[in-house]
Amino acid sequence: MVDLNELAYSHLQAARESEHGRSAELVAHDHELRQTILALPEGGRLPEHNSPPAGSIQVLVGRLRVETEDGELQEIGENELRVLTPQRHSVLALEDAAFLLTTVTGVDRESD
Repeated sequence: MVDLNELAYSHLQAARESEHGRSAELVAHDHELRQTILALPEGGRLPEHNSPPAGSIQVLVGRLRVETEDGELQEIGENELRVLTPQRHSVLALEDAAFLLTTVTGVDRESD
């Protein structure tokens, strides 16, 4: 069993001390399903990257903003869950934040 609250705070501390400004740990992996704890200090950013075929972000502590390449902004606060945008995006910590990233990999997206 994984204690998400404990992991969130320990990774926040690690992110504050990291030269890269983030901390992450894969906490569940079952075939295509992956769940990862990530933490960013306030102002920390995950640079623009491709979205997985399916995924969500659940903020455990703090507040994030997901920014898409076309300028769309989605703010996600503590205890909120959002489905990831299918577009390339970056993530900015509006305050110290830890979140659970759930992704499904290795499957193709259906076209619209």
